[in-house]
Amino acid sequence: MPHHISRRDFLKLGALTLGSVAFSPNPYPRDEREIPDYPVVRIAVDRQTAIYQEPREHSWVVRWTRQDELLNVFYTLTSSEGPAYNPFWYRVSEGYIYSAYTQMVSHRYNTPLESIPEYGQLAEITIPYTQAYQYSTREGWQPHFRLYYETTHWITDIVEGPDNQPWYELTSEVTDFLVNYVPATHLRPIAPEELTPISPDVPYEDKRIEVSLARQFLSAFEGDQVVFGAKISSGQGIKDVPIGTRTPTGRFHITSKSPSKHMGSLSASGAPGTYSLPGVPWTSFFIYETGVAFHGTFWHNNFGIPMSHGCINMRNDDAKWLFRWVTPQYDYPIQDRSGWDARGYGTQVLIE
Repeated sequence: MPHHISRRDFLKLGALTLGSVAFSPNPYPRDEREIPDYPVVRIAVDRQTAIYQEPREHSWVVRWTRQDELLNVFYTLTSSEGPAYNPFWYRVSEGYIYSAYTQMVSHRYNTPLESIPEYGQLAEITIPYTQAYQYSTREGWQPHFRLYYETTHWITDIVEGPDNQPWYELTSEVTDFLVNYVPATHLRPIAPEELTPISPDVPYEDKRIEVSLARQFLSAFEGDQVVFGAKISSGQGIKDVPIGTRTPTGRFHITSKSPSKHMGSLSASGAPGTYSLPGVPWTSFFIYETGVAFHGTFWHNNFGIPMSHGCINMRNDDAKWLFRWVTPQYDYPIQDRSGWDARGYGTQVLIE
C-alpha cells in the first residue's frame, strides 16, 4: 500500500512542495501553472471530430481532432444551418468545431485536505482530466482510469503519491477493491451547503417530474407550477446492443440517489454496448434494478437529441439541481458508508 500521510507528514510534504517549485521539475501540474483567461473545451468522444473551415458541417475539414485534446475557445456562435436542437459552434484557433462532442472545462487547482472524514469526503475533478493510478507491492504504480472534469468521487484517504506529494485515495461505491489514486490538487471537496435540499417543505405529493421524449425536455413541477426545465438526452434504442437502450415510458418514482456512481462495467471490454464510466455525478434512479437514472454527463454536449443507453443524460449543473430537489432526501455529510446512497419511495416521474 502507498504510505499513509499523517498530519506531521502532510506538513513536511507541504514545505517540500513549496521549496521544490523553483529547483526541481515536477511531472504533475501544480497551482502555479499559467491558466488562460479564455474557455477551453475537451474533445469528449473516442472518434474523430472535425475542425471545419466554416461553422457548418459540409465545410472544408481543416483537420481531425483526437479524444481528450484541449482547444482554446475564442467565442461561441449559432450556425444558420442548425441543427435546431443544438446549433452552437466554437471558434478555435484553426477554425470552427461543433459543440456536440465536446465538454467545456477549466483548470482549477486545490489545496489538499489535511484529513478525511471517517466515512469519506465527496469531491469533484476540477481540471480537464486526471490520470488515476492503482498501486500494488508487486507492480508499483500503474495507470488505470482517466477521470474527467466535474466527475464526482469519494476520497477515503490521503497518501504519498509517486511524486512524493499528497494524493487522494478514491474508493468506488461499487466495491472496496476498486481503489484509485490521484493528485490531491486535482479535486475540490464538496461542502455540505452545496447539497442542501431544494424546496424541502413542499409536500411529497406536490413534486413531480415530467419528461417528454418527443421534445427531449424535462420539467419539474411543484403543484401546477413549473419550477425548473432542462434539455435532456434520452436512450437511443440502438439495434444489436446487448443492453436495453430505450428510455422506458410510464409512471415511476425516484428510488435511489447517489452523488457519485460507477456506471457500466468495472473495465470496459470494448464489445458493442459496453462502457465504463467512473464518477458519474448526481444520479437519481427511477428504475434501480436495471440502472435507469437521471444523471450528469461529461461525454457529450448534445442535449436535445437521444444519446444515451437508456438513462436520462443531463448537464451536470441541471442534474445536481434535480438531485437536490427530488426525494428521498440526501443527508450530507454522511454518518456511515451506507450514506453514499439515499434510498426510499421518492418523487414521482412521468415519462411519455
